[in-house]
Amino acid sequence: MKNLAVNTLALSLLLSSSAVIANETQPKLILQITVDALRGDLPNRFKHNFGEGGFRLLLDEGVHYTNAHYQHANTETIVGHAALATGAPPAVNGMIGNVWYDRTQQRVVYNIEDANYNLLASGADIDQSTEIDSTQRAAQGDGRSPLNIHTSTIGDEIVKAYHGKSRAFSISFKDRGAVSLGGELGKAFWFSKSANAFVTSDYYYDSNPPWVDEWNAKDFTKQYSNKRWALTLPQEKYLFSDDGDVEYKIDLANFSRSFPHPYGPASYPYFTTLLSLSPAGDEIVADFAKSVIDSESLGQGEYPDYLSVSFSATDYVIHMYGPSSIEAEDNLIRLDRTLEDLFAHVDKTVGLDNTLIVLSADHGAPDVPGYVNALGGNKADYFGIEKMKQSGVFEVVEKRFGLGEDVVRQYADPYLYLNHELIESKGYKVSEVQTVIARALENIDGISQTITATDIMKGQLSDTRINRLVANNHHPTRSGDIYVVYNPNVYINNFDGLKVASVHGSPWRYDTFVPIFFAGMDIKGAKVHREVTPYDIAPTISQFMEINFPSGSTGSVLTEVVP
Repeated sequence: MKNLAVNTLALSLLLSSSAVIANETQPKLILQITVDALRGDLPNRFKHNFGEGGFRLLLDEGVHYTNAHYQHANTETIVGHAALATGAPPAVNGMIGNVWYDRTQQRVVYNIEDANYNLLASGADIDQSTEIDSTQRAAQGDGRSPLNIHTSTIGDEIVKAYHGKSRAFSISFKDRGAVSLGGELGKAFWFSKSANAFVTSDYYYDSNPPWVDEWNAKDFTKQYSNKRWALTLPQEKYLFSDDGDVEYKIDLANFSRSFPHPYGPASYPYFTTLLSLSPAGDEIVADFAKSVIDSESLGQGEYPDYLSVSFSATDYVIHMYGPSSIEAEDNLIRLDRTLEDLFAHVDKTVGLDNTLIVLSADHGAPDVPGYVNALGGNKADYFGIEKMKQSGVFEVVEKRFGLGEDVVRQYADPYLYLNHELIESKGYKVSEVQTVIARALENIDGISQTITATDIMKGQLSDTRINRLVANNHHPTRSGDIYVVYNPNVYINNFDGLKVASVHGSPWRYDTFVPIFFAGMDIKGAKVHREVTPYDIAPTISQFMEINFPSGSTGSVLTEVVP
C-alpha cells in the first residue's frame, strides 16, 4: 500500500508538472485584430511605404494567407465580424446583415440592438441629426448586447476553457465591431460619437470600470481639434500621387475631396464623425486598447487572455474615397504606424513571443465606378432602388396575382421581404409569388440574378459559387424571400439621402477577399496561396489553444499555424 501511495504521488506530481509545461506553451494573450474593409490585396499594394514593426511584422514574420475568401454573399460589417468570432457563416450564427426585417416586430431591426440592456453613459445614443450610418438609425433605442448571435465565439470558448480565469475584451469604434467579437462572456466597448467617449451597456457591467472613466476624462480627441488630416509622406512617394479632387469622391460636412481634410473645432457637430473618416479613428481605438491591456493586466496572469481590436477607419475612408485613392493609401500608412505602436506596447507588457497575433478583415471593397470608368471601363455603375418600381415588376404581379405594391413588406438590401399574409389571403402560395417576382427582377439592368428562399430551403439551386454563398447567408427566420445579386461593380450608394463612393456587400470576389495573418509565439513565417476562408480562424485558434471549437464552427484548422 505504501509503494502504491508513493507511485500514485509520483504520478500525480508528473501529471501536475506536465500541466504546467503545457500551460507554459500557451500564449498569454490572444490578440485578434480586424481591419474593417481591408481587401486582401491592400497590404501588399501599399507595403513600399510601411515601416518595420506594423504590417511588415505580419508580412515578413507571420503566416500570410494570400487567398482567403468569405463563403457568404452579404459581405457587410456584422456578417464578417460574426464569422470571425464564430467560425461560421450567417446560416449558422444568424447574423445575416447589418439590418433585417423582423416579421414578429414588423420592422427593420439593427443587428445587435437589445431593448433589455441600456448604455451605461447618458447622452451616448445615436444622434440622428449627424449619424451617417443608416443601419444604426434602424435601431429603436440605444440598448446593445450579443444575444442575437446564435452560436458561441472564440472568446467565449477561451473564457469557458479556463473556468472564467481567462478574460475576453473587445474594442472597436463601431458597436457591432466590438459586441460581435466580445461574444456572450466577454466585455465590449465602443466609441460613442455623441458622447465623445467609449461606452458599454449594462449587459456587461453595472457601472463603468474606473479606468474607463479615467480614459474618457482625458479627452483624447481634443488633440485633433482645429487640425487636419494631412499627407504623412511627401506626395511623390504615393502610388496614387496624382489623385486629387475628383467628382466621384465624397465631400461630407466640408471634409473636402482632397488633402488636407479639416476636422474643424471640437464643438463642430460633425467633429467626431470626421475623426471616424480618417486615421484618427484608429488612433483613438488603439490608445483605448493600450489602456485595457494596462488596466486589466491582460496577458500578465497565469491564464491566457483574449483581446479583440477592430479598426474601423479603413472602411469609412473607402466608403468616402474608394480603395484606389490617395486617402485609402495614406490611411493604411497611418494604420501601419498605429499597429507598430500597439505591437510595441504588447511586446513591452506581455511579450510578442507570448502573444498569438491574428489579423484579418470583415470584408473587402469594390472600386468606385468613377475610378473604373476613368480607366476605360463602362460597366461599373450605381444602382437606384427606384429602378425596381419603374421596371414593370409590379405590373407583372398585378396581372398574374391581382396584387399591388403592398405585396412587398420591406426591402432591406439585399433581401426583398414579401407580405405572406396578403399573399395567402388571396389563395396563392408564397413560393409561386417569390418565383414570379424574382424572374421579373432579373430583367432589370444592373441585376445579375435573384434567388428565392424556397429554392434555397428545398436545395433546388444549381451548384455555382454565387448560389453557394447566398445559401450560406440564408437563415430561415431572418432572411428575406428573394436575395438580389447586382452585377459586378454595380451597387446602391444612396442611403436615405447620404451618397457614398464605394459600397461593399456583394458576393463578388473583391468583397469576399481579405488577408489572414498569424504571427507571434515563434510562428515561422510563410506565404500560403491555397484558398482558405476566415471561418478557419476561430477553429485554428481553438486548436492552437487545445480547447473547444466555437459551437457552430464550420471552418478547418490551418495546418501551417497548427501542424
